[in-house]
Amino acid sequence: MTDAAEIHSASDPHAEIARLRAEVEALRAQTIDLARRAEAAEAAADHDVLTPVLNRRGFVAALQRAMAYCTRYKVPAVLLYLDLDGFKGVNDSLGHAAGDAALVRVAELLLENVRATDAVGRLGGDEFGLLLLNAGIDEGREKAAGLKAALAQADFRYEGQPAPLGGSFGVRAFTGQADVETWLAEADAAMWVRKRGR
Repeated sequence: MTDAAEIHSASDPHAEIARLRAEVEALRAQTIDLARRAEAAEAAADHDVLTPVLNRRGFVAALQRAMAYCTRYKVPAVLLYLDLDGFKGVNDSLGHAAGDAALVRVAELLLENVRATDAVGRLGGDEFGLLLLNAGIDEGREKAAGLKAALAQADFRYEGQPAPLGGSFGVRAFTGQADVETWLAEADAAMWVRKRGR
């Protein structure tokens, strides 16, 4: 048996059109909301959960784009690999909350000292990467020296307790490396040479 509302709807085309338009608008709103959520999820997937910088995945993606750009347009770029000195001591003496706060402060300091066109990422634990576009090895070394000094002067404290941090930097220019992992490994190796040299 036919429902009375269906009979009324079928006999009133204007009401049916209005109902369909309302459904289309509701679907459009849902689509916009889903697109926003997908965009937010994608951004979250590339950003570190603790610090205000890219995570390893996001940083690797930035390196891949930079390598393609540099290869095509013959633009120089340099990669800095930072391993914090003294971080284990902060964790051991002041606790993991202090260590987390230190990582956040280091990430902020790095962001404060690079250009908007550069990228900063937390590669894991207490290791960070910095990608400087339109910069060669000399600019990379100069930036590393400046950041090392900034870290030493940061006077990081947690609940009033001093937590001195330093950093060892490896610097490697883009010279047509075959892939991102090769470039990262070269910068990491350069960092360990400096760390052991001290």
